[in-house]
This record gives sequence, C-alpha cells and structure tokens, in this order.
Amino acid sequence: MLGDDALILSHRLAEWTGHAPALEEDVALANISLDLLGQARTLFSFVGDEDELAYLREERAFRNIQLVEQPNGDFAQTIARQLCFSLAQELRWTAILDSADCPTPIRELAAKAVKETAYHRDHATEWTLRLGDGTEESHARMRRGMAVMWRHTGELFAPVPGLPLDDAALREQWLTALRAVLAEATLDLPEGPDADAWAAGGGREGVHTEPFGFLLAEMQHLHRSHPGATW
Repeated sequence: MLGDDALILSHRLAEWTGHAPALEEDVALANISLDLLGQARTLFSFVGDEDELAYLREERAFRNIQLVEQPNGDFAQTIARQLCFSLAQELRWTAILDSADCPTPIRELAAKAVKETAYHRDHATEWTLRLGDGTEESHARMRRGMAVMWRHTGELFAPVPGLPLDDAALREQWLTALRAVLAEATLDLPEGPDADAWAAGGGREGVHTEPFGFLLAEMQHLHRSHPGATW
C-alpha cells in the first residue's frame, strides 16, 4: 500500500519534468519524484520483484490511495495534493520510526524517508504560502486546488495492515498542521454544503478513479511492449 502510494505519486510528479513553471521547479519536483521512487522500490523489495509489481499488475491490484493518482492540474493543484500527502507521510514515517511494534525493515526505511519527506513538506508549504498569500489570481488557484484535492484525503489515514499505528490520532495531528499552514497562507479548509457531501474512497481496495487507467497505461507501456528487454 505505501509502496503504491509512493510509486504513483512519483509518476505524477515526474510528468512536470520540462513543464514546470520554472527550471528550479523542474529540478525540485524531479528530486521529490526520485525520493518517492526510491521509497517505492525499497517497499516493493520487501514483498516481491519491484519491476513486476510496478509494471505487470492490473489496475485493481494496486492499493494506492486515490489522492496520489489525481491529475496534476495547474501548479497550485499539484501543490495542494503534495501538501496534503507530505504532511500525512511525515507524521506516518515518524510514528513508524518511534514504534517498536512496527517491523524492523520498515523502521529502517522510515529513518531515511522521514528526512526526505520533511523536505517534501517544506517545499509544498513554501509554495502554499507564496500562492495563497500572493496575488488575487494565485490565491484563487490555490483555493481551487485545495477544494479539488480535499475530497480525496479521506483515505490518508486508513489503517495499513501490519503497521500498528494510532491512525485516528495521526489524522487529528494532520488536520492541525494543515489548518496552520492554510491559515498562514490566508486560506481555510474547504467548507460549504458540498465540502463533506462526498468523500472519495476505495483505493486501498483496488477501486480507482478514471485518470488512473491512463496513468497506468503510460507507466507500463515500455515494459509491456518489450518483455525481458535489458539496457
């Protein structure tokens, strides 16, 4: 589950390469993508062959949350997705690292991943502040980006089998941290009659949104077209 989260978000962020609003952001998003890909590879290595798990599974076999598969949209929408995810992941990796009940290999990965994720969180936070408390246009885009991603955050703290964490407590910590960032950015959590009317779910059970099929086709095309090929 955690490996799928990292792999799919890595692919989404890699789509910005050559298209980010500035060269510096091309590099930053590519580096975050590579960090996530490294985490995915390590997690997959615990349970099987990483190439088979990434390139030969069908859509329903993936267990990533629906948040990470959402299209990039504009830059503000990408930042909203990254802020929600990285805040959650930093809390989860920290909890794993501090829990003697979590499997040792996962805790060893957490020691590295928590440092990487702190950078991911800082990057997303900085851009949320710049966009939210920037121009009228940037504020509106950041607000729309959060509204788009908000309904896909319900799965962020769904229990992961094998990780005995207090997911309810982690979600409360996440909400507190998210509200603090948004408040500094002159933004609020999405609200109104439609904000909580429908929350996405099912990714952990292999149920995905329409964009995921297109992402998977692109990500798996080369490997499936040339089975057994080596570089």
